[in-house]
Amino acid sequence: MPTIKDISGPFRLFFYSLDCVEPIHVHAERDRATCKFWMEPVTLVSNHGFSTQELSRIRRIILERQEQITEAWNEHCSKP
Repeated sequence: MPTIKDISGPFRLFFYSLDCVEPIHVHAERDRATCKFWMEPVTLVSNHGFSTQELSRIRRIILERQEQITEAWNEHCSKP
């Protein structure tokens, strides 16, 4: 489960290695809450426990760091 580095805040942004067959996306978690966003365009796919306000905050973080997240995905998923 690679974590996207250098993104501060209460949310951990990551992806699963087995997800490399799916379109680019990122998961976020805090405590027991989790969600998943597609990256192109940034769209909520699933949510388990986050409030609307938290989802808006996570989406803003993803938009601000979209290039960094996409680069991390491409770097990890292009490895043999």
